[in-house]
Amino acid sequence: KIQASSCAFAALLDNGSVVTWGSPPYGADSSAVQGQLQNVRAIQASAGAFAALRADGAVVTWGHPEYGSDSNAVQAQLRNVKHIQASTSVFTALRHDGSVVTWGDTEFGGDSSAVQQQLRDVRQIQASPCASAALLGDGSVVTWGAHGEGGDSSAVQGQLRNVKQIQASCCAFAACLRTGSVVTWGLPAWGGNSNAIQAQLRNVKQIQASEGAFAALLRGGSVVTWGSHNHGGSSTTVQEQLRHVEQIQASSYSFAALLSDGSVVTWGHPDYGGDCSNVRSQLRNVQHIHASERAFCAVRANGHIVTWGSFERE
Repeated sequence: KIQASSCAFAALLDNGSVVTWGSPPYGADSSAVQGQLQNVRAIQASAGAFAALRADGAVVTWGHPEYGSDSNAVQAQLRNVKHIQASTSVFTALRHDGSVVTWGDTEFGGDSSAVQQQLRDVRQIQASPCASAALLGDGSVVTWGAHGEGGDSSAVQGQLRNVKQIQASCCAFAACLRTGSVVTWGLPAWGGNSNAIQAQLRNVKQIQASEGAFAALLRGGSVVTWGSHNHGGSSTTVQEQLRHVEQIQASSYSFAALLSDGSVVTWGHPDYGGDCSNVRSQLRNVQHIHASERAFCAVRANGHIVTWGSFERE
């Protein structure tokens, strides 16, 4: 497997060792910890650092200090870890006992001390660049990080019951309940306010998020979107085509939906994959869609790959 920070790569080999390359300050130089990178079973990346989870449940970090490479303050707690979640500058480790350990930028979720006593029986962690949200075993949610950007869910806490999935945009969160309804919080312009389409958010199967918008796939195969129009929050131009949708993927500014007949519908910023007109005739018999920050990749049944979006980085 391979993981990427903004300027470096880390490859996990079959024997559990790790090879890194790219820009040295952003994680390409792992020489200082290379002796510890043995029996690694998973790697996660922030914008400028990496965290490797070993088979013994220990964690090894390296890269740029501003992006979470320094885990010394919590190293003693990084035992019996089963999963690591990364955001732009924060790492969150979920331990086998359901507790959580965080490190990185304290303003954006690296410090979870205020809610540490509530972080018990954690089942899932979702992180935005600004905040984090933990789904507990009883279906409730605990949040921390930048208050206005989703770290404070107190306004909707009474509604956060029987949650089955949490998804994050840049500065907002959306929780899908087992009843099929949705609860949102965070910056309204980035999807934190779904009041305008709340009546449509029924029988929701899954939610996907771009950097500033959300797309909910309903059980009937239709799609409801909200948030920043520039990030795909408005799907009105393709709404009639969004029928029998089976899968949705998101780049940072747009969405792509795979229909049951193997065709694809896109919307959002054209420079980020929201416009697939140049390859539309090739988007047939598609089985899977994958997304990067600025582009999409469709895998067809015959094994061929079709790509669209921007090939340049700003």
